[in-house]
Amino acid sequence: MDSPKYSNLKAIFINCTLKKSPRLSNTEKLMEVSMGIMEREGVNVEYVRLVDLNIAPGVLPDMTEEGWEKDEWPELYKKIADADILVVGTPIWLGEMSSEARKLLERIYAMSGKKNDKGQYVFYGKAGGCIITGNEDGVKHCSMGILYSLQHVGYTIPPQADAGWIGEVGPGPSYADKDSGGPESEFTNRNATFMTYNLLNIASLFKSNNGINNYGNSVDLWEEGERWKFEPPKIN
Repeated sequence: MDSPKYSNLKAIFINCTLKKSPRLSNTEKLMEVSMGIMEREGVNVEYVRLVDLNIAPGVLPDMTEEGWEKDEWPELYKKIADADILVVGTPIWLGEMSSEARKLLERIYAMSGKKNDKGQYVFYGKAGGCIITGNEDGVKHCSMGILYSLQHVGYTIPPQADAGWIGEVGPGPSYADKDSGGPESEFTNRNATFMTYNLLNIASLFKSNNGINNYGNSVDLWEEGERWKFEPPKIN
């Protein structure tokens, strides 16, 4: 089967590990499965470890306006806005996504009121997914929170847009540890592969069709009075 062409796509992978570089990140190792596929398909891939940057907490586009001395979010946002695909990676802590992942989603939410050149919210026409690792239950729980947040601000979530690996409950081996079984997991490898190609296929469709049709979803047109086929409910 001939491979579709994905070389006109850009993807950004943001690892929300709590470990600063160059410490080993198990989440990064699983993200490398998806990044490797994309790179071999000719996609322009960028990788960021969020904790290495000085990203202030908050829900404004630039938190220096709220008194923070430094905020590197505006520069990172430019890369996110320029990418067709966003993949968020996080470890599981206490059954939840990391604090860095929550901060990332809050900063993305801060940009959700911006619009694209079709009058839609700015993340329309982009695909989102997530990768989760840990040593306790929570892969699906973390995925639900991340994928809901991304779709809420405008990202399209394709089928099977998450992949994860968890070891035994407790202080057992992590994904990248010797004999963990993580890199050999058929289930994890299949899900990571399917997620990657689902993201590529959706993003490629958007690229070929100039994003999502703005009929019925243009903020600009709504504000100008357009209502398409909407009618208010009749209340007796």
